Amino acid sequence: MTIDRTRRKLLGAALPHVPFDGWTLKAILAGARDAGLTPAQAANAFPGGPAEMIEMMSRDADDAMLEAAEKENLAALKVRERISRLVRLRLGPYARDREAVRRAVAVLALPQNGPLGLRLLYRTVDAIWYAAGDTATDHNFYTKRALLAGVYAATLLHWLDDSSESQARTWDFLDRRIGDVMRVPQALGRLGQIGRRLPNPALFFRARRRRPLHSGH
Repeated sequence: MTIDRTRRKLLGAALPHVPFDGWTLKAILAGARDAGLTPAQAANAFPGGPAEMIEMMSRDADDAMLEAAEKENLAALKVRERISRLVRLRLGPYARDREAVRRAVAVLALPQNGPLGLRLLYRTVDAIWYAAGDTATDHNFYTKRALLAGVYAATLLHWLDDSSESQARTWDFLDRRIGDVMRVPQALGRLGQIGRRLPNPALFFRARRRRPLHSGH
């Protein structure tokens, strides 16, 4: 079994334990037992511990969203409809694992994990705009991602506590938030001024989706 398959097998097996044990070594070892893996194999799969497992879960969710988006006719939708649909594709598959996601959010909120949390949030909103067909390379590149980061984070917190059927209240909330952002040009202007002070994103290398977490494997 390749290291990538081992990592995904272990992640899937550990998820049911997270609501009870949190994102801890205990949950990882319980998942390893369920998956028929040894503690040594678990340690080798995720040498960075629970935070590294959370990172993999987030990256996999981004990639799954992109794959699902390729099967839909997003080009026929308005921009706000594309964004709404993509956020649904990103969160929807984890409806049964919301407690694990809630605990992941708590872990990423810890000071030592703040940089990782920001990187994962940025990757998600960048993937959403990428799938929505965004081609901006000026300050609008940053503006769009900053605005969507706020919308996505607020929607995620709403989704975590939504007990409505099929998370209907969350999707209504999401559509309202997207609508609010579209109707606030002054917010775009303020963020645009910040963006103009930043380097052109076209100068940076955009990593291809599904890049392995550990390039050495």
